[in-house]
Amino acid sequence: MKIAFHGAARTVTGSKHLLTLKNGKKILLDCGLFQGMGKDTDPLNRSWGFDPAEVDVLVLSHAHIDHSGLIPRLVHDGFSGRIFCTDATAELARLLLEDSAEIQENDVKAHNKSSKAQGKPLLQPLYTLDDARASFDRFTERPYGEWFPILEDVECLFTDAGHILGSACVHLRIKEGARTYRLTFSGDLGRYRDVILRSPAPFDQADCIILESTYGNSLHDNVHSTVDQLLHWIEHTCFQKRGKLIMPAFSLGRTQELLFAFNQLELENRLPPVPYFLDSPLSTSITEVIKKYPGYFNRNIQKVMQQDDDPFQFKGLKYIRSVEESKELNYFDQPCVILSASGMAEAGRVKHHISNNIENSHNTILMTGYCEPNSLGGRLMAGEKEVGIYGIRHEVHAEIGSIRSMSAHGDYEDLSQWLSGQDPRGVQKLFLVHGEYNVQEAFKQRLVSKGFQDVVVPDQHYEIGL
Repeated sequence: MKIAFHGAARTVTGSKHLLTLKNGKKILLDCGLFQGMGKDTDPLNRSWGFDPAEVDVLVLSHAHIDHSGLIPRLVHDGFSGRIFCTDATAELARLLLEDSAEIQENDVKAHNKSSKAQGKPLLQPLYTLDDARASFDRFTERPYGEWFPILEDVECLFTDAGHILGSACVHLRIKEGARTYRLTFSGDLGRYRDVILRSPAPFDQADCIILESTYGNSLHDNVHSTVDQLLHWIEHTCFQKRGKLIMPAFSLGRTQELLFAFNQLELENRLPPVPYFLDSPLSTSITEVIKKYPGYFNRNIQKVMQQDDDPFQFKGLKYIRSVEESKELNYFDQPCVILSASGMAEAGRVKHHISNNIENSHNTILMTGYCEPNSLGGRLMAGEKEVGIYGIRHEVHAEIGSIRSMSAHGDYEDLSQWLSGQDPRGVQKLFLVHGEYNVQEAFKQRLVSKGFQDVVVPDQHYEIGL
């Protein structure tokens, strides 16, 4: 068989890995959208590197858009197979893909209005809302911990990845002739001390492993707890500077972790009395879905739920749904906290909030997760003094902060712990994906020192026989 890497290769978005078996059958692992890649983003999302119509089955590790976001285009371009994933992933992916389609349609509509007036070529969205909904019937839900067939002579098993609700590590048993080949794809791995979710589950020996490496050269900051850091930023911004605290956060995963942290401050009678706004209809809908799966939570949050039946709700929190309500926050002249999507500040309502607040030194923009270097969030974290937002240049006078303890990705100790059940001598190939190249090279050396003999950092569209 052969494997080709068509996304998340020396970068952290666009996850797509294609297996081609000896009998010609093709299995796609993830079908993610590239994000935050500047002018290269759109061309990358429009070029597959393979024919979608030739793919027989898609196995989806989790619902995040950089892993699921091109599914509607895959279907539109000819894919007609099943999409296997967990139950929570299917439900969350439907919400995220509808939202992604609506954003694309609106962005293209706004762009074409300007282009038409200037006589420039018009754009087409990657996919429409109809395309997204047409893909939903292909989702086939499977539980954790049970082998199931996906093709003749190919079985699949999901184990908990601990990254977001429903996230899975994908394990394949592929029989070719007299041999059964064991391949494991990590998807995105969570942390072993996650606030909400269970830890990544152990797994059996693999012949080949495809491993994410987002934080392959980093250790997360556990010295100061997230709730204490949040308290500091609220007090510093809202009371000392009398400004607004703008917090970009991914709708799925990060938003719920922040809501839980605010709730914890309230349970400890430490939550500052200021207005809190969750300005993201998608985040609100996702939070309601997550509440339906308490069995996926870890023991800590289940214990909290014995005294607090809604760990994502707290005093002072207001959910903003309509566009009109969101715009009214521009004129809200009191200190407050605004939590909004997206996490890299590349799209969504938070981009408008940053645009309207970035030139005021009383305000703070607090990044809560990883940002691609070329994204707006990445440029702010890099210290740029002037940024373009919606075609307008803004001087950066707002304070830029970050909380580095909140990543849903495991650091190199978490990744090493996940691998600890493997005999390195039995792993014939270990591919590092979903990471920046310098990080991957550093992590590669660490893995080699642990006995993994053939560690490869594939580039875009790299293909190799197994």
